[in-house]
Amino acid sequence: MRKLWIALVVGLIGAGGAAFAARQFRQPATTQLSAIPQAVPVVAATVLSHDVPIYMRGVGTVIAHNNVIMRSQITGQLVKISFKQGQTVKKGDVLAEIDPRPYQAQLDQAIANRDRDQAQVVNAQANLNRYEPLAQNGWASTQLVDTTKAQLAQLQAMVKSDEGVIAQANTNLSYTQLTSPIDGVTGIRQVDNGNIIHPTDANGLVDVTQIQPISLIFSLPQTDFVEIQRQMTNRPLKVLAYSQDDSTELDEGKLDLIDNQIVQTTGTIRLRAEFPNAKRLLWPGELVNARLLLETRHNGLTIPAFAIQQGPQGSFVWVIGPDDSVATRSVKVASISDGDALIDSGLQANERVVVDGQYRLQAGTHVTELVGAAAQGANLQSSVEQEIP
Repeated sequence: MRKLWIALVVGLIGAGGAAFAARQFRQPATTQLSAIPQAVPVVAATVLSHDVPIYMRGVGTVIAHNNVIMRSQITGQLVKISFKQGQTVKKGDVLAEIDPRPYQAQLDQAIANRDRDQAQVVNAQANLNRYEPLAQNGWASTQLVDTTKAQLAQLQAMVKSDEGVIAQANTNLSYTQLTSPIDGVTGIRQVDNGNIIHPTDANGLVDVTQIQPISLIFSLPQTDFVEIQRQMTNRPLKVLAYSQDDSTELDEGKLDLIDNQIVQTTGTIRLRAEFPNAKRLLWPGELVNARLLLETRHNGLTIPAFAIQQGPQGSFVWVIGPDDSVATRSVKVASISDGDALIDSGLQANERVVVDGQYRLQAGTHVTELVGAAAQGANLQSSVEQEIP
């Protein structure tokens, strides 16, 4: 029994020694593998050189070129409405008609008074023609001739007054037809057929708004005023109107006015742009985003905005060298638009920069670039890194 126990102890010691020897034998291989640095996976992009439009962005409100409230200039009953609400109308189109009979009667009366006074003028002229020869021969008094001349002048003045009354009556009669003074679109009708319409009605009959062309008034910081003024003296500046979510281009127009003063309460300058609005995507009162094309930078260098990092010395990027090692490089950012950063200095065309995965990098770190589906599905960005505003 004692011999069996001794043999068991010796066997255990031998097995432990063998395991220890095996571990000692494998240790150099493990140390050798850990000495080789592993490449860090990143998403990279190439510095592109192309024509880059430089936009100034603002928010504005669409304003109608002309807006007319159709009010009656006379009082009368509305007997006919010739338009549909929301209809496009042309200048001179008849929109409604007021009962013309009272005003036609006034015109007829004025014409009759003029004809009566003209007949009296003819009679006075005939009397004068008879009295003047008699007065020359001494058969009529000079007083009679002078009186007849005065009566003739009075009657002629009455005829001129009658002509004025007729003109006024004709004007009032023309007011019985409400015509559009501009090309535009009608709004919601405020008076129904058969009602009495007055010149003092606050809302009038209908609102007619010109929408082609149409204007957009938007604001930009006053710090941009000098550059805008300088560029505007050289050429017309293009303005693009975008929807509120900035996803749809609504129309393209041109800048036609800079306001004559800066709004001191907000530190902004107001500008107005005109759009043809051929597709009628701009509507009065609509809130839209405006992009003022200030200039186009030829052979500009752009990279994705996520590549820009912020450090104690300012903006920098991680540049990938020919040997796939990375190093930081300071850059000067001109502007950021639609997710792309325009670089003034610090980079050259066709260089590669890290877009995603910067938080694991140090100077000299080797990287491996993820491409295709691997790059699209990668989630390498640090949660504290954000796009430069």
